[in-house]
Amino acid sequence: GLFVTDYFTRTPRKLSPFRSFASIELFHFHIPEDTVIAVWNLITFKEQGGTFGDQCPDRSITVYFRSGAPSVINPLHTHFPRDTAVPGSFALTLTWTLPNRTTGVFNVTSPLPGDWFLAAHLPKDEGKISVKGLYEECQYLFQPQLIVQRLVNIAVLYPGHVTEQSMAPHNRSCLYKVFVPSYTSRVLVEVLRCRGAEGCPLWLRVRAKAPPLHNSTALDCREHTPCQLAQDLPFWQHWYYVLVEKHPGVPGTVSFQVTVQLTDCSRPSLARPPFLPSSASMNMPHSFGSVGGLGLGDSPPPTSPNSTKHPVSIPVAPSTGERCWPVRPTLRNELDTFSVHFYIFFGPNVSVPPDRPAVFVINLLPVLDSGGVLNLELRLNVSSLCGENVTVFGCLNHEVPLTSGDNASVTCETESLAGFLLSVNATASLSRLRIPYPQTGSWYLSLRSLCATEHGFEPCTNVTAEVYLRAYLSPCINDCGIYGQCKLLRTNNYLYAACECKAGWNGWGCTDNAEAFSYGFQLLSTLLLCLSNVMFVPPVAIAVRSHYLMEAAVYIFTMFFSTFYHACDQPGIVVFCIMDYDVLQFCDFLGSLMSVWVTVIAMARLQPVVKQASVLYLLGAMLLAMALQMDRHGLWNLLGPSLFALGIMAVAWTARTIRRRHCYPPTWKRWVFYLCPGALIAAAAVLLYAFVETEENYFYIHSIWHLLIAGSVGFLLPPRAKTSRRLGPLPRRKGCGYQLCVNEQEELGLVDPAVASINSICTS
Repeated sequence: GLFVTDYFTRTPRKLSPFRSFASIELFHFHIPEDTVIAVWNLITFKEQGGTFGDQCPDRSITVYFRSGAPSVINPLHTHFPRDTAVPGSFALTLTWTLPNRTTGVFNVTSPLPGDWFLAAHLPKDEGKISVKGLYEECQYLFQPQLIVQRLVNIAVLYPGHVTEQSMAPHNRSCLYKVFVPSYTSRVLVEVLRCRGAEGCPLWLRVRAKAPPLHNSTALDCREHTPCQLAQDLPFWQHWYYVLVEKHPGVPGTVSFQVTVQLTDCSRPSLARPPFLPSSASMNMPHSFGSVGGLGLGDSPPPTSPNSTKHPVSIPVAPSTGERCWPVRPTLRNELDTFSVHFYIFFGPNVSVPPDRPAVFVINLLPVLDSGGVLNLELRLNVSSLCGENVTVFGCLNHEVPLTSGDNASVTCETESLAGFLLSVNATASLSRLRIPYPQTGSWYLSLRSLCATEHGFEPCTNVTAEVYLRAYLSPCINDCGIYGQCKLLRTNNYLYAACECKAGWNGWGCTDNAEAFSYGFQLLSTLLLCLSNVMFVPPVAIAVRSHYLMEAAVYIFTMFFSTFYHACDQPGIVVFCIMDYDVLQFCDFLGSLMSVWVTVIAMARLQPVVKQASVLYLLGAMLLAMALQMDRHGLWNLLGPSLFALGIMAVAWTARTIRRRHCYPPTWKRWVFYLCPGALIAAAAVLLYAFVETEENYFYIHSIWHLLIAGSVGFLLPPRAKTSRRLGPLPRRKGCGYQLCVNEQEELGLVDPAVASINSICTS
């Protein structure tokens, strides 16, 4: 046949350690119809500082694949919320073959057409809090590429028509497809007049939505006469693919006829009309292939006599369970993104008669609705049972309603179909079902009332049960509860929602409390982070006593906003916010940096003219506000102003040392008892903040950070500046000259000078 190859690629993205589904990277692909093979090329490489990360450690990368909707993954093996259905997905782990690059390949033969989603993440880390910009982090980038190969001009089988085909010796198979409209209860494929060297050496395979595989429904025409393959309860509004495959090693040409019969479940004794003038009468897509047979290894000419068609009448025996009932539609009401309510006409109370099921359809839009949670709720009106032991079973199925037989209603399963089961009775009158990331398309809910007897469930007599039915689409399960936050995420043009848990809670809906923080632990951590700021009271008292009123005001500002920022920043329920979180965070960061700035400027002891004008204080406030607005967590944006202040202090101290010709401050007591301890305490605080702090020890390491920083300020703040006082009139020399008076106590930098006479040294 004629194959067409398509290529798709996505931009590389940085992977993150897994914490919740909000931390994964999601990639969206679309596979066209008639695809026979899809190959994903998974490229992963390391980067560090803009170059290849050869020195980065090898970390395993897990990739998940799912058709129709994103994968519902659980790598941490946490508990899902109650009444939650977890769909399956494929997963593989990539291993490194080169120091900085690896490539994985994932092949899917005859993939389902439509949307495919890839999710990738790194394993969970130890939760270390790293300072941004302190060192070059290792980045793991992931880029998926898709290569698909699809067949064109696949022969289309029309129901009730016979297609003749001759399979040449060098051909192994012929592929056809037939469209199954709504209200079809059965698809019957039959091979007629098969003639070959060894009887009928053919395999007949049928599959929905994509070409058949080796494990698809199959029939050996050698052992079955007539060669008929039936599919009960087929998917509505989908293509079914028929593969006629020759046994290996069979010589010569094999000729046969193939036909398809569809049973209309609204008229179980009648088949579909043998001739339909237009595709619109069957709701068939207009993208039909060629009419006639197509061998996968050969393309016959259009005028081949082996591709003739003529109508044929095949009797279909009516059987029980082939009858379908009217499907009641639902009204779609969109309130917000992933907030959709499906209303039932003349509802929400639904009457379920005893003799037939009540069927409803919920239509989920492609791509748009697959990123949320489909919620279903059934509530039984017990008063409507009239004392009977009635159980109402609900089967939720994708693409086709399940209405065949009483046993299927109880188990919600058949040989070829499985759905989600709900049941309500007088004892348990409420039932819920949640499907995260549901596949789009039509979902059918079939309600059936049965009475419990000694022999099992049997149809009821003269009892019409009444149930309350509620169906809606929500972003997350129960809005992630009180210990989680529902986040709306986007990858390119695809939106999806996920929970981000806190306070040690985990799970898809933040309901797994295996590692949750207790209330006492939350209260203790909040009190430690808030009350540790009381350590700023001694620096405030020292600043006021030394007449550093500007510095004292900054310390009070820092103490106030740091206390209430940490009271608002808690992950649990012990939270108290007096302002918006962003305002509190900005003021806390600004106050912390301003405390460092004003302390270092005060230690510089600049000239009174410069200091009284508060030029440097105002300049520092503006620079720090700008740096925080640029990047609140960036290292150099915050470290730059601090280094600038230290530079000013170093220049001032160096100038005085040169002018005095001795070290400044000149006394060893100032260095030993104040400057060195304060510098060591500040350095210890910085080391704890940068290298020791993690998510688990944050509450007490950061509290120690508060204590150390506030304590270092008390040691580093300079003593009060003394002015020169004259004890008596100084003699004035006659003639031209000048006097230079130096305050020795101010130059010595003592904290509490003894009450003694101040020696003023005057030189002419």
